[in-house]
Parts: sequence; structure tokens; C-alpha cells
Amino acid sequence: MPTPDERSTADRIREQRKRARLSQRELSARIPYSYSLLNQVECGARVATADFTAAVAAALGIDITTLTGPPHVTEMQHGLLASLVRPIRESLALYDLAPDGNMPARPTDKLVHEADRLCQEVRATHLRKAARALPGVINDLTLAAHTVPTTEAWRALASTYRTAHDIAIKLGFPDLAIVALDRMGWAAEHASDPCLAAIRQYRRALGHAEAEQCLGRRLVAAGQELVADQTTREGLAVAGQLHLGASAVAARAGDTNAVEQHIAAARELADRVGGEAREVHWLSFGQMNVTLHEMGAAIAMRQFDDALRQARAVRLPPATLTSRRARFLVDRAVVEMETGHLDASLRHLVAARRAAPEQTRYHPRTRETVTGLLHTSRRTSDPLANMATWIGL
Repeated sequence: MPTPDERSTADRIREQRKRARLSQRELSARIPYSYSLLNQVECGARVATADFTAAVAAALGIDITTLTGPPHVTEMQHGLLASLVRPIRESLALYDLAPDGNMPARPTDKLVHEADRLCQEVRATHLRKAARALPGVINDLTLAAHTVPTTEAWRALASTYRTAHDIAIKLGFPDLAIVALDRMGWAAEHASDPCLAAIRQYRRALGHAEAEQCLGRRLVAAGQELVADQTTREGLAVAGQLHLGASAVAARAGDTNAVEQHIAAARELADRVGGEAREVHWLSFGQMNVTLHEMGAAIAMRQFDDALRQARAVRLPPATLTSRRARFLVDRAVVEMETGHLDASLRHLVAARRAAPEQTRYHPRTRETVTGLLHTSRRTSDPLANMATWIGL
């Protein structure tokens, strides 16, 4: 008899549905997915995506981990990652302690440079390297902000909290990501920076699944209020990014009209910003960012033919950030698989692994796609078997 950790998400969905005394048709009526898809998921013919699983968990009134089981890595991998992020947890926990008389070991300008460097490390998908260095920078900047409180120090501290959030998300620690965003809001308030506060609301909105769409929309709206009067390049870029966040929230709700409106608004703002705004609070807002979000919205709404057409038209510039390139390749793999192009799907997963192994290995869509390929391929090729072993299947 399989242990709980050995059972699949599909098995858990079927088990929890029966515990709730619901038929497949009754459960499908409570989620934004069809009876046919639910039936295929429970039979193992289709993959239970992250959004689908979140919707089922919300409909059944249970925690999503009841359905997902262990994290999207093996238990050993998760233990190693937990040890890696533990010092980050500790540095976030000590945010409000008064200084003990010590002065920062490094001057503020050096710490600002270090905060920017760590952001670049995450963009380059050097996640472990950034995670190891981050706690020391957070601790020094916390001390600097308390002892010599300047806007520069508070902004840099907010930057490190955003980096902590990104690392936590990419390595599969959503609880830590929530704490990091709370700390980011606290630092943004001390910096009196409405753009930083707005970005925090944008990131919070993206953390909510289909069952929490009203909350996601409220968070985006709160961010938009913060930058409503901003006319600088910084303010326009943040406003544009908030529209992209709103498009993602709308896509999860299946609101095609809202998606189109927010994408159009973001494109207009990208024209006004001119070029990619990489210098604006780690956003890299621009026309390519809008295009990738439009494709992401199509994936979320399961409009895979549209998503495939968009993906095949994308030509990423050579200077594209590694993290963005790898994410695009994984998304491309998803739409290729969902439209029946299995070989192309695997090629893009391999390319994503080559570009950013750490990010790709722990991305939930990588696991979903590999699982789907294993279910639908007539035979398991050596590259596919190798990929499955690499992610811990």
C-alpha cells in the first residue's frame, strides 16, 4: 500500500472529493474547470496544474498541501533548501530589534552596492550564491537603518527584502515569501517611497490563487492608488507593472476583457517609458515584459493555441535576463505539451535547464510539464527520463 507521500495529487483529489461526499460533477460545478478535465485529472490522463489544484483545495475547504503532499522537490532536496534559507528566516525575524550599540561593519554606500549585486545574482539565477550572502547584508542594512536612518539605507533594505521574497518563491518557500513582503512594506514605509510600497502590493497580488481573486484585485488597486499621481519614468514603470499584475489576476479569474484592457494599458505605459526600465526597482518593465505577460495570461486561461502562437512569435533580445529567459522557456514547454508537440516541449525544458538549472529545477511548471510528458508520451526517452530523475520524480 502506498504511503501518503507516494500518492499522486490526482489520488489525493479523488480521496478528498469522496470524503466531502461530492461526485465529480458536483465538484466541477464549484471550480472554474470542466467536469471532463476533473475526470481526466483523477484518471491520471491530465496533469493537476498548480492553479487547478488550488481551485479544488478552495472548493473543498482544505489546505492545498493536503492535495500536493510534499513540496515540488524530493524530501532530501527540500531539507537542503530549508537549511539554506534558515539564516534568511532568522535575519527577517530580527528586523525590529533595537541596535545593541554596534555600528555597521560596512558603510551604507557599500551596502547599497551589495543589495544591488544580490538582486543581479537572482536575476542571473544564482540562487544559492545569493541566498548565502543575503542574511549578512540584511543584518548590516538593518543596523545601518536603525543607527543612521537615511532614505538610501531604507530603500536598500527594502531591496534585500524583495530579494529574499524572490529567492523564497523560486526555491518553494511561500510562507517565507509572505514574511519578506511584510518586511518590504515596513522598509518602504520608513523610506517614504510610494513606488516601493506599490511594488509590494503587486507582488502580494500575484501570490493569491483563483479562490482569492477579489483580494488580488484589491491589492493591485491599492498599489495603483499609491502611484496614481506619479509622472516620472519610475512612476510610469511601476504603474505599468501593476497593470500587468492586474492582467495576471484577471486571467486566473478567466476575465478575458479585463486581461485585454490591462495589457493595452500596460503597452501604452511601456511606450511612454521608452525602452526597458531595468533601473526601476528591479522591474525591467517594457514592451517585452508586456508580451510575456500576455502569453502568461493565455496560459492561465488555458488558451493554449493563442499562447503557442504568441510564444512562437517571441524573439528574446540577447540581453534578456537569465531568469526571464528560463521562465519563458518553461512556459513555452507548457504550451507545446498542451498542444501536442511533445518533442518541442522537452527541447524547451532542456534549454531552460541549461540556461538556469536552479530556477528550472524547482519551478512547479517544470514538474507539471515533465509529469504530463510522462503520461502522454508513447515511450519514455532517455532525455525525458533524465529530466524526471533530475527534478525528483
